[in-house]
Amino acid sequence: MRALLVLAMLLAVSACGRGAPQGSLPPPAVTAPAALGAASAVLAGVALGPTLASLNLGDSDARAALASFAESCPRLLARDDASGLTRRSDWQAPCDAARGWDPARARDFFAQTFTPVQIGDGKAFATGYFEPEIAGSRTRRSGFEVPVYAMPSDLVRAWPDDVAPSERTGRPPLGRYDDQGRFVLYHDRAAIEDGALAGKAQVIAWAADPVEFFFLQIQGSGRLRTPEGEVIRIGYAGQNGREYVGIGSVMRERGLLGEGPGKYAGSMQGIMAYIRDNPREGRELMRLNKSWIFFSEIKGDGPLGALGVPVRRESSVAADPAFVPLGAPVWLDLDRPEADGLWIAQDTGGAIKGANRFDTFWGAGEDARRIAGGMSGRGQAYVLLPREAAARLTGR
Repeated sequence: MRALLVLAMLLAVSACGRGAPQGSLPPPAVTAPAALGAASAVLAGVALGPTLASLNLGDSDARAALASFAESCPRLLARDDASGLTRRSDWQAPCDAARGWDPARARDFFAQTFTPVQIGDGKAFATGYFEPEIAGSRTRRSGFEVPVYAMPSDLVRAWPDDVAPSERTGRPPLGRYDDQGRFVLYHDRAAIEDGALAGKAQVIAWAADPVEFFFLQIQGSGRLRTPEGEVIRIGYAGQNGREYVGIGSVMRERGLLGEGPGKYAGSMQGIMAYIRDNPREGRELMRLNKSWIFFSEIKGDGPLGALGVPVRRESSVAADPAFVPLGAPVWLDLDRPEADGLWIAQDTGGAIKGANRFDTFWGAGEDARRIAGGMSGRGQAYVLLPREAAARLTGR
């Protein structure tokens, strides 16, 4: 999943979503003021943080974080750190220790192995994401008419003919070849909903509710529960290359969100309520978001994050890998107490950009939906680095 980021991505006001789970979605990003313009954690500035003992780490929080950290280690040791904060060798000793550490002494593990550091000014902003569960079916039948597409066969990356060879830098854009052999933009949401992918993409399953499926796409992963009780877990496989539009920001510009008569709450729940109360306008609003997410069926006990391991409720957080090494512990102290504590950076998100920008994962179920949909916390963040790396960076 690439974390996808309900409040941030939908509203695009304070921050911008992830997306989501493996694979992540777009919009504007929030960065800490001291880190504006910085391309990495090292350029943003690194300072020694408080001692871990002063952070009031609880036993259960530490045990959950230790389990997630240990699960991340095989990937952590095989990756280069884009933030510039650590080397692969820095993680060897913590990972070796984590494998045999007694969970009952998890707090000691973090206290003895890591040093908290502050990136930039440390001023954090955190949203939330979750794994939605919606009604679905493996076969198309009455009440289940919304296709859940796998990657289409004609979606490719290529350079348009009008882009000169000297200008072809970076990755080519996503698109398709039309009937005349010209490379063009790929079908947008409206065209896909109108049947443009018929015969071009496998249908994994059929969802019952187009509104619920729209929000599942924003999350980037989720569960489909069939009438027979089967749970089909789906995860991000790719995207159509078209622009993402945060419909919450559009609603706010139109005066539809806020307080007062005729206005809706500025949350995922409020946006969904407007769409259901105004089906024609709501459908057109969703179609403003031209991005479409393709899925694959996921086996295992949890949605996969960008690190390639399952993300866990209240333990996994999405972060910008240019500022936080994926696999590193992160301490959050926010004005939303439920998000306080130790997290492991195991995911990324298109809207999760900049220093001290995070997206907390809340699992599945109605409470996860409620917490993630309304999560917007501000406060302080520290990244926990292996002691050797922290000493090298701070000179202490």
